[in-house]
Amino acid sequence: MKNPFLIKGYISADYFCDREKETADLTRFVTNENNVILVSPRRMGKTGLIEHCFRQKEIAKHYYTFFVDIYATRNMQELVYKMGKEIFERLKPRGKKFVENFFSVISSLRPAFKLDEMTGAPVFDIGIGEIHSAEITLEEIFKYLNASDKPCIVAIDEFQQIAKYPEKNIEAILRTHVQKTTKTTFIFSGSQRHILHNMFFSASRPFYQSAVLQSLDAIDRKKYIQFADRHFRRAGKKVDKSFIERAYDLFEGHTFYVQAIMNQLFSELDEYEDCTGKKFENALKNRVFSYETLFSEILNILPERQREVLYAVAKEGKAVNISSGEFVKKHSLLSPSSTQTAARQLVEKEIFTRNEHTYSVYDRFFGLWLQTYYGTLFH
Repeated sequence: MKNPFLIKGYISADYFCDREKETADLTRFVTNENNVILVSPRRMGKTGLIEHCFRQKEIAKHYYTFFVDIYATRNMQELVYKMGKEIFERLKPRGKKFVENFFSVISSLRPAFKLDEMTGAPVFDIGIGEIHSAEITLEEIFKYLNASDKPCIVAIDEFQQIAKYPEKNIEAILRTHVQKTTKTTFIFSGSQRHILHNMFFSASRPFYQSAVLQSLDAIDRKKYIQFADRHFRRAGKKVDKSFIERAYDLFEGHTFYVQAIMNQLFSELDEYEDCTGKKFENALKNRVFSYETLFSEILNILPERQREVLYAVAKEGKAVNISSGEFVKKHSLLSPSSTQTAARQLVEKEIFTRNEHTYSVYDRFFGLWLQTYYGTLFH
């Protein structure tokens, strides 16, 4: 690897840090036919953990595995499209026979079965609008999974998205199919804990008590420092562990952000070059400011009241009791009620994250970039 600090995708166990217990737990759950709710903040490493589990010999040799990211979907039709395409793409390398069997069972997608004119390889060529009955196609997909010659594991990422679909019966439809399948185990992965908890632990909801819960927290601090130190040393780059500790602590071990800083630092250091404090701060600043255009655009489209509350919370880092008179006065906000309204709207836009009564900026880099307005981070 040119840069061992991956910020997307999965390569191999050598570039995957720790998660030994989480891997063992998730592998044990799914190989014992337990559906799993995997919950953590976004960018904490859920996708990497799932891919790592799929590579474990207990799974890789005996199961077909599928990963379906539905974060960008808006309705059942798009969900069905994503599931069908993922299954097709995973089967395609196995040969034309597997693909033909796929379309013989999922007959409503038969128009998608085409061959590339140049290579002769099967391609999935159908528009979302060509799925005329999403419910029928979904039923066919589950029929296909249930007729598979090996058991299957299907991971559906950002599963809470289905709660936002216009189809009010989507949970009941999916639950019925999941309950009937005998050959497929599901991992329902997501980042919005309160929505997933309501879906799976509210007695009035279709998915009530249908899966075990597994939470994903930050990687152990000591193990991550050892991991990063090993890769720097292997590349002949001299980075004192204190800099790795600084990155870990700054982002509280949040996987993506720590990895992104290590990735930036690795790319800026020459072989056998010592990392200095200035080098580290420059790497941190360069990574954060690489998103400046995006962050500026977000600020520009926010109403004034929301922007003021955003500045206040970013300055605090973690803000508690934001509707209190003390907080409002400290940050010269309009009123407790308008502050509360603005905060709720920012949560809905996924600019804020809320944990109990504590608010923070969802994107940690955005939060640090905003802090530059107050001179609290970079000098």
